[in-house]
Amino acid sequence: MSTRDRKPRPASSKYITPAGAKRLRDELEQLWTVERPRVTQEVSDAAAQGDRSENAEYIYGKRRLREIDRRVRFLGKRLDELIVVSEPPSAPDRVFFGAWVRLEDEDGAEVEWRIVGADESDVKAGHISMDSPVARALMGRREGDEVTVRRPAGEVTYTIVGVRYPAP
Repeated sequence: MSTRDRKPRPASSKYITPAGAKRLRDELEQLWTVERPRVTQEVSDAAAQGDRSENAEYIYGKRRLREIDRRVRFLGKRLDELIVVSEPPSAPDRVFFGAWVRLEDEDGAEVEWRIVGADESDVKAGHISMDSPVARALMGRREGDEVTVRRPAGEVTYTIVGVRYPAP
């Protein structure tokens, strides 16, 4: 399958928590004020050594600069379109964006997830994207509700044990 045959990626949600937005702004700041000037200086020093065609430092430095510039452009555009959600919902007993949701599966095992934007999902930290099947199944539900989630390994039913929101 060539790249032209691929379906476009679905648009991810435009919501983000204040902490997630801060992380993206910090990354942009780090790339622009620290990383890019350092790599630019390295490329300049490598270029001064003469023949650039066989100069690995120059070639890889230029490649790294392109990567940095690509990420800086992406972060700049993405930060402009994101909506920072800092207020808890008017119904704090229901599951919405930003909620910490404690779930119990059929075997009695408990897990806790925070529903966040696509740019900040991190399963190891317990953050799942609001675009994920689990989060979509939980949206709008209350404590005590049961939800069934389809996943590649089969369906699983969870009971919502608790819903909480971080303090603003």
